[in-house]
Amino acid sequence: MDANPDLVLLNGEVLTVDAEFSAAQALAITGGTVIAVGDTAEIRALAGPRTEVVDLRGRTALPGINDSHLHGCAFGVARPPLALDVGFPTVRSIADIQAAVKEAASRTPEGEWIRGYGWDPGYLAECKDADRMPDRADLDAVAPAHPVYLQDFTGHLTWANSRALELVGVDRDTVAPEGGVVHADGAGNPTGLLAERAQELVQGKLPAYTRAEIEQAIREAVAVLQREGITSFTEPGLGPGGKSLFAGAADQLTLDVYADLARAGDLGARVSVLLLLTGMGGSAAEIAAGLASARIPADVDPRLLRVLGVKIFADGTPPNKTAWMHDEYEGGGFGCLCVHGAADALRARELNEMVRLAHVAGHQLGIHVTGDRALDAVVDALEAAQVEHPRDDPRHYVIHADLPGAQSLRKLAEHRFGANMNPAIKWTIVDMLEEMLGPERAAYQYPVRSAIEAGIPVTASSDAPVTYPNWRQGITAMLLRESKASGRTFGPEERVGLPDAVRAYTANAAWQDFAEDWKGSLEPGKAADVTVLDGRLTGLDPHDLPDVPVAMTVFDGRVVHSTEGM
Repeated sequence: MDANPDLVLLNGEVLTVDAEFSAAQALAITGGTVIAVGDTAEIRALAGPRTEVVDLRGRTALPGINDSHLHGCAFGVARPPLALDVGFPTVRSIADIQAAVKEAASRTPEGEWIRGYGWDPGYLAECKDADRMPDRADLDAVAPAHPVYLQDFTGHLTWANSRALELVGVDRDTVAPEGGVVHADGAGNPTGLLAERAQELVQGKLPAYTRAEIEQAIREAVAVLQREGITSFTEPGLGPGGKSLFAGAADQLTLDVYADLARAGDLGARVSVLLLLTGMGGSAAEIAAGLASARIPADVDPRLLRVLGVKIFADGTPPNKTAWMHDEYEGGGFGCLCVHGAADALRARELNEMVRLAHVAGHQLGIHVTGDRALDAVVDALEAAQVEHPRDDPRHYVIHADLPGAQSLRKLAEHRFGANMNPAIKWTIVDMLEEMLGPERAAYQYPVRSAIEAGIPVTASSDAPVTYPNWRQGITAMLLRESKASGRTFGPEERVGLPDAVRAYTANAAWQDFAEDWKGSLEPGKAADVTVLDGRLTGLDPHDLPDVPVAMTVFDGRVVHSTEGM
């Protein structure tokens, strides 16, 4: 057996992300494991005739990036060729979207569905300076004979044309499912916008993705992630409750395809999964039934694919009409869900029972929560479950965790529960949120520093396809807390330094995966997942970081991405 390493990286800035956040110059890899980290001379001395030697030439190597909340398959199906790209900056107006849909209609047989993803009213010219939202008439004008389904960038709002509404039976008399909204004009006719669970009225009638399409979407998504230096990610919700989410890309079939790829050695990333047993909202009865019937893949390497827990929706996401808040807010006609008294108590009791059931069953819980009241209710439910049924380190966490109060931060820290935040989402939408929530809440949103100082393990994620999985943008957003649209700073007191920002995408994300003993840092014995930035991270102006490419990605000891010159 050759005692020399398979691969050595020399002459770089190696950020180990160990307990001291120490830096080295080089590292050596054998098989899928880091075997040594040190200075260039000592690592070079380990190399043999068969060792691949890479000169980093001052570039930064850090642990493989772990995007801890990323809808991988949905990201794949939301991109061409499976869907039109109608997100910013590809489109900047409703007119641009009309042009894209018109072109698709010209090459699509009449009557077949046209799908698109990514539109954001905050970046559509017609919506910026007027009380204007997209309307079915906009799509009717360019594709009257094709049903058109366009998902917004959050996954919580659908825009459909008249032909689509006709096919699925949505009209002025349609009653939206509980937790959903069919938006109507002044005459009571549907505008073509369907929020939250009302999306199921269309999504449930779309042609189901085939197994081949799901596999194509996953493979293409993983290829993009490798180019971005992402070697691990969490699929935050796959299973029977995902049948109507992302047009079916979160269904049980997706989990089955992931398992097949992992068994064949073709996955190309480490994937953690939360089971989705209900759709948005859901009930304790649905959770109980789902726990009894859940299909969890067997005979799969847990370092490639592992089902870790259960996802529960406590609410939706602003700017749609589902943020569970203590106080009302205004915003483009959407507003929020603000419940008090008996309704609030009923909602909290149901949530408590949903959480209790999954906790007692032994699962990690990732709970989707936006809004201050929702977060308080979720934290109370998690605490109650742990106090009533103590478990050793369940590592439950709150997904989004946008507006946590001081008491919720204290409780999360006390029970060693996590907070999964989305700094790039704040960067994307904070100006719009200021209009809805006011300057104080917009500034405080995603209080990374407060959470870390409270003792909470904070992870950062893209929530792709909500935002593009550019972890450099996420780190920049944590360092600067600036706005994409205006460049203004929101909540400078919540900025963090580079070590905390990097940990949120590496070591802390490994903690969320129950995997900190074998990945998340570049130390001997850890997984050989390495991301090489085409620059020196500690010397970069944070404003420049998002545009610095990833020069190399090493996954399980193999180079899976490399740019020219590496």
